[in-house]
Amino acid sequence: MRDSYFPERGPQRGASRPFPRRPKQPDNMIYGLRPVVEAIKAGKEFEKIIIQKGLQSNISRTLDALAREYRLHVQYVPPQRINFLCSGNHQGVVAYLSLIEYSRIEDLLPGIFEAGRNPLLLVCDRITDVRNFGAIVRTAECAGADAVIIPSQNSASLNQDAVKTSAGALMRVPICREGNLKSVIHYLKASGVFVCAASEKASTEYTQADFTRPTAFLLGSEEDGVSPEYLKLCDQQIRIPLFGGIESLNVSVANGILLYEAVRQRRA
Repeated sequence: MRDSYFPERGPQRGASRPFPRRPKQPDNMIYGLRPVVEAIKAGKEFEKIIIQKGLQSNISRTLDALAREYRLHVQYVPPQRINFLCSGNHQGVVAYLSLIEYSRIEDLLPGIFEAGRNPLLLVCDRITDVRNFGAIVRTAECAGADAVIIPSQNSASLNQDAVKTSAGALMRVPICREGNLKSVIHYLKASGVFVCAASEKASTEYTQADFTRPTAFLLGSEEDGVSPEYLKLCDQQIRIPLFGGIESLNVSVANGILLYEAVRQRRA
């Protein structure tokens, strides 16, 4: 007789579900208070740092202060979460080193202008799906975009899946991780960049906008689009017309349409 649990059909009624397996510890994981503190002091790039709630030692306070100083992405979680992620002597801290080197838009944009290039940028607001983000960066690289800007919170983890989905483009396109997208939008506009938000509620179709000038496309999450506070700051809102019954495009598809409209206009 077969067991009461059939993998292809899921657990039968009344049968207990199997415990989730601890994920394999990736090569970019480090753990322990002192190793993480020293990695920060050494200038390492971090994808995120996960800290157990309630740590009260001097070294944990040092870690908190360094994370704030360097504006690192930190999550505070219960001890069960830490224990699930790491089987080693983690001391309440697990961190993931970044697979890429992040840039700052304030450092990058002046060099683009000085090189005589016409900036083409992407700003991603709360795009958290790893595969969507990888596809976005892949298209950005193919279209010759100069940078992709993401928030330090509420953004897809740039892990091995993201690198794979991007077909390696994450290693080629500068990624700017910024703490405040509102400040980024203000900076771009003050620098002469036309900031254009994609919104299904916009009255202007994307083919009617001028992308021959320095341009940044603002793309929002698939759940609710671009944040209202950012929409108000943009120079223009545009939409891609839809003729079927589905209300919106996948964000990576919309990204490709907009980027290649900019390419078309600039080559005309």
